[in-house]
Amino acid sequence: MTSRRAQQQASLFPTKPPRGQPLAERMRPRSLDELVGQEHLLGPGRLLTQMAASGVLHSIILWGPPGSGKTTLARLVADSSGAVFKSISAVLSGVADLRQIIELARRQLAADGQRTVLFVDEIHRWNRAQQDAFLPHVESGLITLIGATTENPSFEVIGPLLSRTKVLVLHPLAEADLAVLIKRALGDSERGLGNFKLALDDRAMAELIGQAGGDARKALNALEIAAELARQAGSQSITADHVREATQHKALIYDRAGEEHYNVISAFIKSMRGSDPDAALYWMMRMIEAGEDPMFVARRMVIFAAEDVGNADPRALMVATSVKDAVEFVGLPEGVIPLAQGVTYLASAPKSNASYRAMLAAREDVRKLGALPVPMHIRNAPTPLMKELGYGEGYRYPHDYEGALTEQDYLPEELLNRRYYQPSERGYEARIRQWVEAARQIRARAKPQPPRNPDEGQE
Repeated sequence: MTSRRAQQQASLFPTKPPRGQPLAERMRPRSLDELVGQEHLLGPGRLLTQMAASGVLHSIILWGPPGSGKTTLARLVADSSGAVFKSISAVLSGVADLRQIIELARRQLAADGQRTVLFVDEIHRWNRAQQDAFLPHVESGLITLIGATTENPSFEVIGPLLSRTKVLVLHPLAEADLAVLIKRALGDSERGLGNFKLALDDRAMAELIGQAGGDARKALNALEIAAELARQAGSQSITADHVREATQHKALIYDRAGEEHYNVISAFIKSMRGSDPDAALYWMMRMIEAGEDPMFVARRMVIFAAEDVGNADPRALMVATSVKDAVEFVGLPEGVIPLAQGVTYLASAPKSNASYRAMLAAREDVRKLGALPVPMHIRNAPTPLMKELGYGEGYRYPHDYEGALTEQDYLPEELLNRRYYQPSERGYEARIRQWVEAARQIRARAKPQPPRNPDEGQE
């Protein structure tokens, strides 16, 4: 077993990297001891540590952002077990490739009892039918599946497969972890850039770490390009300018159809709801800079104005719809200016969700109680027959009464005295609250009043 494992490690992690291989690939850790970060998975007593120590593997899904170490972890854990390691990419492979691996796994198991670990990168790229093909082989133990995904498995991996695997969450690497990897690559003469004897000043290090955004692969590949730029310039020191030229533009992590999309829009809405215009502007610009449709942002603002600002500032909805019209009219890049105005207004406005909560309560009664009959006195009576049947009889026309308020009910009998709308005491809604309470008090008196003549046709 020891010799087999040694041979396997040699094939997984060749001692001499092929020429032209990117720095990030050359510096890929060859043992768990070389791994940096993800202490919550690799610390004492943690699942991956125990699996590596015991050599007993379980099917897992590694969920984390790019450059967090998913592929490396899969290879190292597989190597620790002495199992045959097979790897496919869901972007480039299909069920036919899976069948070939399954057949090889059967032969390997029959020949010497050796099991197979199958690593599937970007497993979320396979559709439901393709993912179904894993189930019987994971269930039987013929293969141990290690899937890697940047997308939330709850949305992208089928339930039956999730129930047969353990989801492990990987985090973006911390700044200190990235610094360790960068210094290691600079000093490693075998696989890294050590032979060039290059220095990296503090500003360049900070620039590299900031541009990487927790992605080890991005940090190391940017370092390699920056090092080449420094050498071409005859410099022995990599500067922040070299790093900026190497990275050109920082790609923001934001998948318009995936989990990060919902995370950022959630942060945007919650920042406005929390009356923090600074945070709201930041999250808005995160979306716009990452390529989000500005009309999507504008539509969310319209919804927010009605749901979260409501009648505490009735002008908020007008501002939001005006922003939507302005963005649609001018487009980007100038359209971000009215977006910013609208975001700061909505975030700074007094907040009330009273009208939204009233809507939810009314909807609940509608769905629970069905179509309750309209009270006779507020029914429309456009024909003589309807008038004879009592439609509209007893209706009191509010404008004939002081304050345009009358002692009559408008809800079905089953819902009399139901209170959906409870205005807050914030902003303009405090004035609305006074009026609504006054009207409710008058209606509660229920004193007999002479009905308005229904023949006058008021509705």
